[in-house]
Amino acid sequence: MPTTVRVWDLPTRCFHWALAACVLGSLATAWAPGSWVEWHARLGYVALTLLVFRLLWGLFGGRWSRFTSFLYSPRSVLAYLRGTPHPDHLVGHNPLGAGSVLAMLVVLLVQVGTGLVSDDEIAFQGPLNRFVSSSKGLAATAYHKDIGQWLVLALVLLHVGAIAFYRLKKGENLVRPMLVGDKVVPGAVASSRDDAAMRLLALVVFAACAGGVAWLVTR
Repeated sequence: MPTTVRVWDLPTRCFHWALAACVLGSLATAWAPGSWVEWHARLGYVALTLLVFRLLWGLFGGRWSRFTSFLYSPRSVLAYLRGTPHPDHLVGHNPLGAGSVLAMLVVLLVQVGTGLVSDDEIAFQGPLNRFVSSSKGLAATAYHKDIGQWLVLALVLLHVGAIAFYRLKKGENLVRPMLVGDKVVPGAVASSRDDAAMRLLALVVFAACAGGVAWLVTR
């Protein structure tokens, strides 16, 4: 019997849209005419804060935001691809979506990390550049400005394309649950906890992440 369940807690939804804004803003400030390097850096610091928060929230967050809910075995992935999904695949991240999320987290962490130690020898030097050799700083800069940004763009386009595919071909709206939190699923499943206590915990975790990033980039 179809049931409405809370899949994405509010902190996860806020993270998702805030990170999307940071990524798009970072790409825009990287390619816009003129010097937007300071804003590009600020967006990178915010993105790092969000990414660290998501890693922690993947341990303490709502049921379907935890990594344990979408770290699938190869057998489970194959079953999904063959058209015999596990019931959990229809609730939170399915195996393909899980792979996309994990890839995005890794690529963005590498992109932010290389930005922190970069040195373009013109307008910007990352706050952690002094802790690496000149050659490593230049190599990080080259990756950040070339390979890294194209990987980020490719993942963004893949993400948007997947959303469109599921909407047009499968009739599944992946955007709405990330806006309102709830999703209609075929049967009864556990909901993500999304009460005031969880939201307060998220604020504390996010504040700690922000403080840690602020300390890191100003030390």
